Amino acid sequence: MAAMSADQILEALDPEQREVASALHGPVAVLAGAGTGKTRAITHRIAYGVRVNAYNPQSVLAVTFTARAAGEMRTRLRGLGVTGVQARTFHAAALRQLSYFWPQVIGGQIPELVKQKAPLVGRAARDAGLSPDRLTVRDLAAEIEWAKVSLVDPADYAAKIARLGRPSPANLPATQVADVMRAYEDAKTDAVVLDFEDILLMLADIVGRFPEVGDQIRRQYRHFVVDEYQDVSPLQQFVLEQWLGGRRELCVVGDPAQTIYSFAGASPEHLLQFTRTYPDATQVRLVRDYRSTPQVVRLANELMRKRGAGGLGVELVAQRPTGPAVDYRAYDDDESEAQGVVAAIERLIATGVPAREIAVLYRVNSQSEAIEEALAERGIGYLVRGGQRFFDREEVRKAIVLLRGAAVAPDERPLGEKVRDALGELGWAEEPPAARGAVRERWDALQALVNLADDLAADTGDGATMRDYVEHLAERAQAQHAPAVEGVTLTSMHAAKGLEWDAVFIVGCSEGLLPITHAETDEQLEEEKRLLYVSVTRAREHLALSFARSRKAGGKGTRKRTRFLEQQWPDARPPRAARKPTSEKLADLGPEALRLYDTLKQWRLALAQETSKPAFTVLTDVSLVEIARDRPATLGELARVSGVGASKLDKYGLQILEIVAED
Repeated sequence: MAAMSADQILEALDPEQREVASALHGPVAVLAGAGTGKTRAITHRIAYGVRVNAYNPQSVLAVTFTARAAGEMRTRLRGLGVTGVQARTFHAAALRQLSYFWPQVIGGQIPELVKQKAPLVGRAARDAGLSPDRLTVRDLAAEIEWAKVSLVDPADYAAKIARLGRPSPANLPATQVADVMRAYEDAKTDAVVLDFEDILLMLADIVGRFPEVGDQIRRQYRHFVVDEYQDVSPLQQFVLEQWLGGRRELCVVGDPAQTIYSFAGASPEHLLQFTRTYPDATQVRLVRDYRSTPQVVRLANELMRKRGAGGLGVELVAQRPTGPAVDYRAYDDDESEAQGVVAAIERLIATGVPAREIAVLYRVNSQSEAIEEALAERGIGYLVRGGQRFFDREEVRKAIVLLRGAAVAPDERPLGEKVRDALGELGWAEEPPAARGAVRERWDALQALVNLADDLAADTGDGATMRDYVEHLAERAQAQHAPAVEGVTLTSMHAAKGLEWDAVFIVGCSEGLLPITHAETDEQLEEEKRLLYVSVTRAREHLALSFARSRKAGGKGTRKRTRFLEQQWPDARPPRAARKPTSEKLADLGPEALRLYDTLKQWRLALAQETSKPAFTVLTDVSLVEIARDRPATLGELARVSGVGASKLDKYGLQILEIVAED
């Protein structure tokens, strides 16, 4: 595939994305709403910079928060004809640097990374005088991680959580938790191991103690891009500042409305304060939502309308055609909810929606059990995200060994045929097995490898070899970028971030689950609302929200739907017949609003005569009344008006805003 020219790179973007791509020199802040093409914008920015010789690809470091996102970025850059750019997670980039410099300045090899904290945390807790159970150990491990990424020393821990109003894990005294933290560090030292957070801490320490290390890193990397910047922790921000060394070639991309990891140390403050840190920074807002239908976008905007201090998020403007209405359902109990959701999934599959394009999202993992049982009863395949990783599955590891062997032998057949033959030795067949459970899951995993081969062959015009395919698998395995498995995805709302499906079912939309019971402060409740916002914006076309009134059949039905959807739930709205007619709405307008309404009617009449169309086809009276009443000042505000969809926004939006402004 021929590399795109600089002009072609820019022509592929919308005006706001083009503004991002053209802002080649930092500092640059991109506020990117869900589905607005942020990855497209920043990869095109890098490609454009390389094409006009503003960047050397090897001097660009793009950091993301998941290996999957980093792999996606590398794939897109290759598609734009750009190679050599380092796209990695914070930890992967830091580990690479730490592994290189450690032997030079410390000596010897970098200590082994501990795979599981729990045994060391358990030992540390016992050394601190505790007798912890499994759940306490898990909570202590999470608190140790939070303290380290938040740069909180054990000596300052008690005072810090008191200032934040953060409860200590397992209701333990804060001083005792600090003792566990110290004992944990001692246990790691004795075992000569590092944990995940140490990668960043050790790199920061080496850069601080050995100036030549920082100088070498800065000579290598001159341009930095940080994706999902709303999720950076104080520790990650500190490492980023060391990489920069006071320079300004930094582009950050994020959406404060998608901050859902505050409990783990993430903070949107660095993004929100970016223009204070860099008063001359270029700031671009991406608002055109290419992912979701207007119905989904409208709910997302309503959820985040009251953004509070800091102006969290952006007002999305839907670009897709209209779709089905958002579905709201209340069920008697959890089992009924699971059965109802799966019945709806079955209907979607019957209409042609692939099972892999359907997801069920829930707040806590225990909610998946009833959904799994209902799917199994109906013979519908599913994949639970957060279980065993795809490339760690035994059948996948065996398949890759077979495929490597097949890549050595000369064979002129098409790639898909060769892959099918190789996987046949593991029991793969064209038709899936009738059995469910582990047998079907095994076939689904092998079928995903077959589909991946077909996709690669299609992308290269049947020019891909088996060696190309094996190398592609190796890169995906390193990045843990699993191929899509044919089956409905079951995942927590947190794990759904960064993903999207044609159809999304959000279950358990009730008080106690959403918001979760332990969310008590205003900040925690706002984060729960943002979690719902992130979940809603995963849906491209079909979106269904539901809750069960009781946990078990025959229960009292004391559960209430979530407060976050109180205004959107159908029975909370007045029936259409009860809504005010236009004449009554006009009577509610003041003199200034009536004057604006008349001006808008004159504009509409002139436009209708010019195009020889009825006036109501431009905008209805109801729409004009709402515009006159609300006086929208931006396209996002105008998009809230009844009857103003994406096409009318494009045709008339700027004219209407000009009329309102002049009035």
